[in-house]
Amino acid sequence: MQIDVDTKKHGVGKTVLVVDDNAAVRKMIAGAFLSDGFKTCREAENGQEGLELARDLHPDLITLDLSMPVLNGLEAAKELRKLYPKTPIILFTLFGDGQLQAEASRIGVDLVLSKTTPLKHVVVLAHRLLGVKD
Repeated sequence: MQIDVDTKKHGVGKTVLVVDDNAAVRKMIAGAFLSDGFKTCREAENGQEGLELARDLHPDLITLDLSMPVLNGLEAAKELRKLYPKTPIILFTLFGDGQLQAEASRIGVDLVLSKTTPLKHVVVLAHRLLGVKD
C-alpha cells in the first residue's frame, strides 16, 4: 500500500506528545499536528501519564496544559526537561502572566501560549522551535 505524503507539510516524520486533562482540547491539538504531517501523536490526560508516555515515545515536541490533576504542566515540564533536554516544550494556559512566563522559562519551557491561540499559529510556532524553515 502506497501512502502519498505532502512534502509541503513540515511535520512529516515528527512525533508529538499532547498532555491536557480536557479530551476535546487534546483531540484538537493532536488533529492540528497530524494534519500537518506529524507521523505520531500520543495523548495523555495528566502530567504523570505524560511522563510515562514520553519515556516510550521519545517525542520531537511536547505540549502541556498548565492546570492538570496529578502533575501540573510546570511540574511535568521540569521532569520532562531532565529526560529530554533539547525537546521543545510548549505550555498552554488560560491565564498567563509575567511571573508564569519567568517560572516556565526557568524550568525549561520553550514557549508559553494562551489556549486561545489559533492552532494553525501553534503549528507554525512549533516548527520554529523544531528548526523548520517556512
